Amino acid sequence: MKTRCIIVDDEPLAIEAIEMHIKKFESLKLIATCLDAFQAFDVINKNRIDLIFLDIQMPEITGLDFIKSLKNPPKVILTTAYRDYAVEAFNLNVVDYLLKPISFDRFMQAIHKYFDSTGNDILIKEFKLPTSNPDKDHIYVRADKKNVKVRFADILYIESIKDYVKIICRNRTIISKLRISEIAQKLPDDMFLRIHRSYIIFIPNIEAFSPTHIEVEGKELPIGRNYKLEVLHTLQDKNF
Repeated sequence: MKTRCIIVDDEPLAIEAIEMHIKKFESLKLIATCLDAFQAFDVINKNRIDLIFLDIQMPEITGLDFIKSLKNPPKVILTTAYRDYAVEAFNLNVVDYLLKPISFDRFMQAIHKYFDSTGNDILIKEFKLPTSNPDKDHIYVRADKKNVKVRFADILYIESIKDYVKIICRNRTIISKLRISEIAQKLPDDMFLRIHRSYIIFIPNIEAFSPTHIEVEGKELPIGRNYKLEVLHTLQDKNF
């Protein structure tokens, strides 16, 4: 059975872009496009709708207020040009929060999250993105004129210092001439999370977090503004 969805956005170009993405998925069926919440309300009352692609800033009623007004809302993927509503949005249990312009890769990730949230195993396999090798539990980095083995489980966090990184482990600190973007490519993204332009953390070692900081081994690390959406959503997906 196809997922029945609608687009709610007051920008025709944004609607057109999302329509193009939707057409690439055989499992999605676009029922209607709406320019405001009032049109969307009528469509939802007259049709079975499984998923809404919803803009936040719209005339008269915002997307967030529209969600709150629905007694049993369908699943929602927010599509917006604004970063500032992420915390409130996740408190409303939205599936994902997409920043415009929306690339197809990012859109596909959101669709995967939707099917994941519905427990549809067949569709999850269809849209599953590649993950890291589960058998690999370490990397080698160049330090002190030799290649040093670093086990993932030993890493608390990684800090960037210009052209170097400090790998903070439980019992030692390793300094290697690597950019943080280079070491990020070597790490499995289901275990590590970049939270700031200067910090990567090992997710299982997170002790506490807020919208602005993550605590690891008693040390507070800042969440960068440009990373906040992905950080909060990743932690939500992992049931922190």
